[in-house]
Amino acid sequence: MHIPELVLVTKSQCHLCDAARETVASVAADAGIAWAEQLIDDDDTLRARFAEEVPVVLVDGVQRDFWKIDPVRLRKTLDKAMSQAD
Repeated sequence: MHIPELVLVTKSQCHLCDAARETVASVAADAGIAWAEQLIDDDDTLRARFAEEVPVVLVDGVQRDFWKIDPVRLRKTLDKAMSQAD
């Protein structure tokens, strides 16, 4: 089973990020996988790439959702990623 890398890209003082953090934490816990958060605040590369789309969910480095994170879509994406062979 492949364990996908799940990353939430956020910025400080972002109400959409707060909601996304709760969604990602819940879905990741249900799926039994870890997740990480990366702030764009002090990262020029992330800020240049995602400034207008934060929060952003990355699964295995690929952008899968942004702004309002859909828990059903995220779970389907994780399930599909986990079903792939390493």
